[in-house]
Amino acid sequence: MLKLCRFLAKDQPRVGLYLPEGVADLSVKGFKSLTEILENPSALRSISGADLPGHKLGTIELLAPVEQQEVWAAGVTYLRSKKARMEESEFSASAYDRVYEAPRPEIFFKSVGAKVSGASGNVGIRADAKWNVPEPELALVINSRKELVGFTVGNDMSSRDIEGENLLYLPQAKVYKHSCALGPCITLGATEAEARTWTISVHIFRDGKDVFSGKTSVDQIKRSFSELIDYLWRSQEFPSGVVLLTGTGIVPGDDFTLQPADRVRINISGIGSIENTVVEV
Repeated sequence: MLKLCRFLAKDQPRVGLYLPEGVADLSVKGFKSLTEILENPSALRSISGADLPGHKLGTIELLAPVEQQEVWAAGVTYLRSKKARMEESEFSASAYDRVYEAPRPEIFFKSVGAKVSGASGNVGIRADAKWNVPEPELALVINSRKELVGFTVGNDMSSRDIEGENLLYLPQAKVYKHSCALGPCITLGATEAEARTWTISVHIFRDGKDVFSGKTSVDQIKRSFSELIDYLWRSQEFPSGVVLLTGTGIVPGDDFTLQPADRVRINISGIGSIENTVVEV
């Protein structure tokens, strides 16, 4: 399976193949954007990273693998997530129980592409929130024709106290500066069955110490990917495609909150890792 990425070289964003030893530059083959490849992934069939100029990972900046695409998110797709949302919501706990069992999933807007942080960028915690957590998630990459063409790693940052205070505050708890990170690449060509064999893990480091870690399986997502995509597309259109976060199954305990300078590392087998620094915004 090929892995597609965006990176910065000579102050210009470029697209490349993400390889264990570095990035192979696809611009020499005439590819100018990520979107054009996602619209026609078969264009890469005859491309080999060995035939392209390369860049070592430490010498370039990896950008978020998103351009004009919007980023949306699905919630309460894991049983653990449902329980956590019920625990944080004093006045509306039963709503999350009903969403988990309902035919219609919870789907909400997360970010425009330009605001998404890359694999080593910053993620934010709100200055007016007291309980902030990362949400490690598998992200579906879908083109304008509603085709699931790839997968990437996502961090759907969340202010749990704001969301728990009132369900109507969900946009403020979820959508703010540095609230979303994606990367390091898009794994192309994997099926849902293959993706469901992958594991998701997170480690949070503070002052050099691992202060929280967790692990889950993509197969714990209750709803099928096609179901989530179908609901996302209802009464909608995405001319450049869209990225859909699929919910989290890893939730830190109620006594844990992120602090500035923490580092959040999320790995999904089959894709790779992102590691972002927490800043207050």
